[in-house]
Amino acid sequence: MSTIKDKLYRELELKIATSVEGISFDPRIFRNLDITGKYQEEVHCVFEYDHEHHVGIHFPAGFLSPHGLTFPIKWDRRSQYSFILENDVYYLTYKGVVIFPIEFLDRPEYYAEKTSDGTPMNTLAVYTRNGAILTAYSNECAFREKGRDCKFCNINATKQAYGEAEGIGWKYPHQIGETVAAAYRLDGARHFTLTGGFVAERREVEYYLDVADSIREHTGLDDFNGTAVIGAPHDLSVIEKYKEAGFRTIATNIEIWDKHLFRAICPGKAIESGGWGHWVKTLEHEVAVFGRGKVRSNIVAGIEPKESTLEGVEYLASKGVLCLVTSWNPNPGSAFEGHRAPEPEWHIDLFRKVAGIFRRNGYTWDELYDCSPTPESPINDIYRIEEETLPVFNRQVQPLAAV
Repeated sequence: MSTIKDKLYRELELKIATSVEGISFDPRIFRNLDITGKYQEEVHCVFEYDHEHHVGIHFPAGFLSPHGLTFPIKWDRRSQYSFILENDVYYLTYKGVVIFPIEFLDRPEYYAEKTSDGTPMNTLAVYTRNGAILTAYSNECAFREKGRDCKFCNINATKQAYGEAEGIGWKYPHQIGETVAAAYRLDGARHFTLTGGFVAERREVEYYLDVADSIREHTGLDDFNGTAVIGAPHDLSVIEKYKEAGFRTIATNIEIWDKHLFRAICPGKAIESGGWGHWVKTLEHEVAVFGRGKVRSNIVAGIEPKESTLEGVEYLASKGVLCLVTSWNPNPGSAFEGHRAPEPEWHIDLFRKVAGIFRRNGYTWDELYDCSPTPESPINDIYRIEEETLPVFNRQVQPLAAV
């Protein structure tokens, strides 16, 4: 008989597969679903993860599997995974065969609130589940001006498509402070990530300090459990300012570990932020300031060989950095639009190995949670499966259909 862990790992494989392959559906399938009311809507604060734009049409932000894993929704009409609706119940299917019924994610309460200047809070901070929220202060990147966008990135294209339609633009510190306070008060949120596209280094430091001041003012918390996501600064001494401001953790996303591919894929980061070696040096300096397990990076998995990615994760883990991996999504509007990511099995194997590296190096769930932009990544899931901390371990569920 399959154990709960076996069933969870099968659902995790499906989660990774649908993230890589997408899910096909007719957008009209959601016409009677209470999106923006009962259910959380997708908000394009940074990137478009669907494989084509759908301006003016709301999609749910995600759904739950029978055993409680949170699946993202990435729309792709070509996928053999699809949604169907029968007798008011939504199902995930594969090649037309039902896998399991799904439950869309409830909308957090703070999404219905507005700031003191009338700005809807759902445009200011995305609820990434399990008590975590994320703000992208800027939904554009300055690298565009010189034609140096990262090749996999579509932040600027996403702004052009959705910025005006969804009312998403520059966020002011007082707006963020009010929104974080509402999320912490109304929805029990307990972790905040601040990120965005590249801006001038001096402006970035000053802005992050202002945001931290506003959050402390509105929440009354000296330690609000925030992660500051920054570019590698030329002056590494500024790293201390983020810690002094009250951020508990810090993140600098290297994106590509192979130094030659880094230069080709991330020209802005290579040319304007000191190059690959400086990014690595920045991460190591951040550990010296914030401490082991309180620094995060990211690699976009699938662009370089798996061995290279694992080499980077292993090296950074040994230096005190939790280097997450995210499955490469050839986003619309990016230079890689129309390309293909590796097969789902490639990513499944990678996530298992990365989680193994973290666990072998002694990193805890709490450290991973505090650094992660979303606590619902496959690596986070593996931790909760192995440690049996998911709610499903305390309840009975229906069996998972064979695929």
